[in-house]
Amino acid sequence: MNVLHLQRMTWEEVRDLDRERAVFLLPVGAVEAHGPHLPLGTDVVISRAMARAGAERLAEAGRIPVLMPSLHYTAAGFAAAFPGTLSLPAEAVTATIVGIARGLESHGFGMLGVANSHLDPAHLASLQAAVDACRASGRVRIVFPDLTRKPWALRLGEEFRSGACHAGQYESSVVMAETPEDVRDDRRAALPANPASLSTAIRDGKGTFAEAGGPEAYFGDPAAATAEEGDATVETLGGILAEAVLQADG
Repeated sequence: MNVLHLQRMTWEEVRDLDRERAVFLLPVGAVEAHGPHLPLGTDVVISRAMARAGAERLAEAGRIPVLMPSLHYTAAGFAAAFPGTLSLPAEAVTATIVGIARGLESHGFGMLGVANSHLDPAHLASLQAAVDACRASGRVRIVFPDLTRKPWALRLGEEFRSGACHAGQYESSVVMAETPEDVRDDRRAALPANPASLSTAIRDGKGTFAEAGGPEAYFGDPAAATAEEGDATVETLGGILAEAVLQADG
């Protein structure tokens, strides 16, 4: 299925898009520690896959999805102590998302769908702030299905719902399916399961992976991951994104 990529298009091709049917999809992730077995860009890998799968669903529904270059940098305070993690102030992330949305609006486009797989509380708050800012002023809408909330969270696997889902079975499976060359597989297969729940730790006021019980920056069971599960998860994530966009589009 033909899905458009903004960075490959010319300005004339963008000019000629149907404003009523076009939906721009922005994958958002982080540069952040994901255990000793997954790359720092894991969230971007997952968000890109989510955006691609969502674009295919939207195209089938008669929309014109346009995949945008990914946003790699955001608030990542929980992992900030781990080398390689790059964490931005939340307000900078909000301003960036709002700026992208208003840039699309200036050219007559009205829908920005955010494919997000980074679940740091400060990051999620920054995305919601961007949604609220654009709702309060302007025509452009930002659609952001928050995977930590119902109904979306209920569609993902048991590990995800448990909250022990950072660089565990859930995320490792997607990276194994999408970019298997990035997985340190011998290391992954030897890691013991870590059942500590990040969502519980967040509710208890913890602010870092170490405080939450993840001294190696992973939660869940990486050794149980499979590429087959990853493929199925990507399809679920794509369905979530497409459904959220279509609901917002009325």
